[in-house]
Amino acid sequence: MREPLRIANCSGFYGDRLSAAREMVEGGPIDVLTGDWLAELTMLILARTRARRPGTGYARSFLTQMEQVMGTCLDQGIRVVANAGGLDPDRCAEAVAEIGERLGLAPRVAYVNGDDLLPRLEELRDAGVPLAHLETGEPVGDVGRFVSANAYLGCFGIVDALARGADIVVTGRVTDAAVVCGPAAWHHGWRRDDWDRLAGGVVAGHVIECGAQVTGGNYSFFTEIEHMTHVGFPWVEIADDGSCVVGKHDGTDGEVSIGTVTSQLLYEIGSPAYLGPDVTARFDTLTLEQVATDRVRISGAQGEPPPPTLKVAMNEIGGYRQDLTIALTGLDIEAKARLVESAFWRECPVPREDFDDVTIRVLRTDKTDPPTNEEAVALWRITLKDRDENKVGRAVANASVSIALATVPGFFNLGPAPSGASPYGVFRPAVVPAALVPQYVTILGDATTLVDSVAPAGTGTVMPAVGPSVTPPTGPTTRVALGSVVGTRSGDKGGRANLGVFVRSDLAWAWLDDFLTVDRLRELLPETAPLAIERYRLPALRSLNFVIVDLLQEGVAASTRQDAQAKGLGEWLRARLVDVPTVLVA
Repeated sequence: MREPLRIANCSGFYGDRLSAAREMVEGGPIDVLTGDWLAELTMLILARTRARRPGTGYARSFLTQMEQVMGTCLDQGIRVVANAGGLDPDRCAEAVAEIGERLGLAPRVAYVNGDDLLPRLEELRDAGVPLAHLETGEPVGDVGRFVSANAYLGCFGIVDALARGADIVVTGRVTDAAVVCGPAAWHHGWRRDDWDRLAGGVVAGHVIECGAQVTGGNYSFFTEIEHMTHVGFPWVEIADDGSCVVGKHDGTDGEVSIGTVTSQLLYEIGSPAYLGPDVTARFDTLTLEQVATDRVRISGAQGEPPPPTLKVAMNEIGGYRQDLTIALTGLDIEAKARLVESAFWRECPVPREDFDDVTIRVLRTDKTDPPTNEEAVALWRITLKDRDENKVGRAVANASVSIALATVPGFFNLGPAPSGASPYGVFRPAVVPAALVPQYVTILGDATTLVDSVAPAGTGTVMPAVGPSVTPPTGPTTRVALGSVVGTRSGDKGGRANLGVFVRSDLAWAWLDDFLTVDRLRELLPETAPLAIERYRLPALRSLNFVIVDLLQEGVAASTRQDAQAKGLGEWLRARLVDVPTVLVA
């Protein structure tokens, strides 16, 4: 049995804090530096980047960070594992090696690929792989319209690269947790059917994949944390049995608590059975314990074999869109909205029925008796979509300008001057048999090896952790914001939104579990009323998770919601007034 491995995160998304790598390398002891650069939207962004400049479909900010810390990492024996390779992991690895050469260093650099299925879509379809939409079952149709198609690979390509002596491993589209689970599996020598240990590695990876989100960032109860200006990034110490301790470097801002860890565990999940290419990790088996200040132990992770398929994230250019916003100020907001809409369509060169999609919203951001001009303003917002770029171009945008002096009092446009249409992407999840997607591991200047993506057959015995057994409180109630009792964390999963809700006492859990039904959620969040909603219980974490189907339409890039990634969905729920047992409020 080897000592626990300390794995640090330095990026939660493409665009995260550049100084984080240096902070983690220089701020305290770590064994491995990892990061996550690849959201579903990022793959579309990188596809457009690569289309303009072939070979550049990777996260360039990672190169900046490597220039800052490569020397120290090599001196201290810190391995680096990053999915920053995006669509061009080979070119990213070569760029890393060039940095090393320029600095007078000689890192052993590896890259993992095989996830890019775009060149193989016709081959797969002809071989009988349906590539149907994962959620709707819609046939794939013409595969030529896609600009990216990447399978989510598991961690064992990373294991192979580290076992062959790689100092820096660059991957394409692996799962977010794989960059953590891979080093842990390599260090501890986990077998591919060590379901419980692998589940623990996936849980640890999920907890730190979003960087500072587990150290106080995006945390509902942030006002309880004394220092939040420059939150420290997290690390996990993973033991041989798959349990881990979550922490951050001493002296950094933020907090690691049962609350912050619970919040992150709920982020972007569906059912408690968290599917992955290496293992199905059961989040309903986890136990959390505050073992010291800014140290939380996660134990009890149990796992089952993964499905025989890999998820494939596919993006296409859905068409073009124009987003226009007009301010409606003061009194008679609804009447002003009706007049603006009527006048806009009178001036618009394209009839409403000729667009592929039209979405109009009146956002009542105005207040009664507004003390400032800004608080008197509501928004009339229209989104026009069409496959023909000319239909939603400048001429349509000009229609919102031409009515400026001829309609409502107080009219003004918000945002930059209307311009041409912008393309938007449509996200399409599918599945492909894992046997058809091997991983290729290449050490620069050395050989390429092939790693099978198929997990061994087997079973797992899962016993969910027992939650608190408490009777819901009765007696008088007080009408307060729901957030005075509950915390939330929400996010996007393709066209779906997930909304995790948690509390911090057994009595509050008994009330929450009884109170927050699917019907109640629909009442509190009217946008969700016509949509299918899935509800999952995680009693040991005192948590519920809701999955709201189609709230984000065709994915983040195509969504017409103001909050296209559902980041604020949970905080909206917390702001709603409800009758809460007075004993909980007190």
